[in-house]
Amino acid sequence: MERLVRQARFWLASAALGTVLITGTGCRMLFTTVAYLVKGTQVDAEYDGLRGKKVVVVCRPAATLTFGNPTVADDLARQLATLLQANVSRIQIVPHQKVKAWTDENDWMDYPEVGKAMNADMVVGVDLLDFSIYRGQTLYQGVANVSIVVHDCKNNKEVFQKHLPQMLWPPNSGIAASEMPEPQFRRRFVRELADHIGRHFYPHDKQSDFARDVDAM
Repeated sequence: MERLVRQARFWLASAALGTVLITGTGCRMLFTTVAYLVKGTQVDAEYDGLRGKKVVVVCRPAATLTFGNPTVADDLARQLATLLQANVSRIQIVPHQKVKAWTDENDWMDYPEVGKAMNADMVVGVDLLDFSIYRGQTLYQGVANVSIVVHDCKNNKEVFQKHLPQMLWPPNSGIAASEMPEPQFRRRFVRELADHIGRHFYPHDKQSDFARDVDAM
């Protein structure tokens, strides 16, 4: 199906090239249109160095989150690992339970320590700086702030780092607490947050953001 879509875009682009007069502003508009027809709304990965690598995913919560949200870091790491496994070519994800067992039993300060212990090529580290699911007492609206870092264990260097914009979900309005149990909303928000992070590492369709927001209404 995807192949047919690419072929259709190619022929539409060819038709546009054959029928539009290429002059001045028209030229720029034409090539913008052709680029859209050929590529569609696909957005490339911001960092694509995880392909074919053995990868550890670790999430480290702020100390203030360990009481009210004791499992959210593990839930986020597990969900992000699942998304990377499904969307990054030839990636080998170290099982989350193995990583969790080691981090629970060992004192560690830095992400490279975990990667080396797991004999991994790369570590995807997520610093969960803030996380909440309530806006008021009777309304859900998830808020999270995260930073992500990728460390190359084999070459002992940081290869990608970014502080992400604040995640607010649903973005335009909350969901009444009477409409959904708290654990269900929490799981859903964690999935959305994991996808928000994961998209930095694999191509995605930017129109799916709009579809997801509509689905949340």
